[in-house]
Amino acid sequence: MYILEAISTRHSVRHYTEQEIEKEKLERLQQLVSKYNTQSGLHIQLITNEPRSFGESMLARYGKFSGVKNYFAMIGTKSDLLDETVGYYGEKLVLEAQMMGLNTCWVGLSYKKIGNVLDIGEDEKLVCLIALGYGGTQGVDHKRKSPEKVSKTNLNSAPQWYRQGIECALLAPTAINQQKFKFELKSGNKVSAKAGFGPYSKVNLGIVKYHFEIGAGTKNFEWE
Repeated sequence: MYILEAISTRHSVRHYTEQEIEKEKLERLQQLVSKYNTQSGLHIQLITNEPRSFGESMLARYGKFSGVKNYFAMIGTKSDLLDETVGYYGEKLVLEAQMMGLNTCWVGLSYKKIGNVLDIGEDEKLVCLIALGYGGTQGVDHKRKSPEKVSKTNLNSAPQWYRQGIECALLAPTAINQQKFKFELKSGNKVSAKAGFGPYSKVNLGIVKYHFEIGAGTKNFEWE
């Protein structure tokens, strides 16, 4: 599976089977976690065979999760850029997992933090989790905004790469499917991306920026 196919076929999954994730896939994901931690300065942790975070907690039941025992813990040093960085690198892991035949779901609140499992420093924050495993289903598609709703630039006069970036961004997961973000093409092929208001809006911004990069091609523009 290629990454554009992963973007178009990946949906959030909340119910997971008992099928174990193969050792080679876990090793590959751990390699990616180490790589992205080095690149970003984050402290992402891959947690396996740990069902308590999505077990008997009221939040997990409220979020209607079942069978979750593997997840990424998205942790990093507290800063203004932490949430956006978590979104960007977390979505890298999400799409890599999809290309391996695994399913995922971004989880903001519907879990219980297990203190003796996670390694969180005094100056660090657990932003969210990403559930991981073999889904009971492949999830379902959700209604998306039109490209015109998320672009300040007139798409009729925009270059193809920009329009493709917008299309990929609209396929990105966002909290409660808000899609509260705006892109704008400026002079010198610079692109601005801004988050709207709402829960996890800055995490969402990091996610959609990574999607935009895939669709537009990083050689075609620079972030403002």
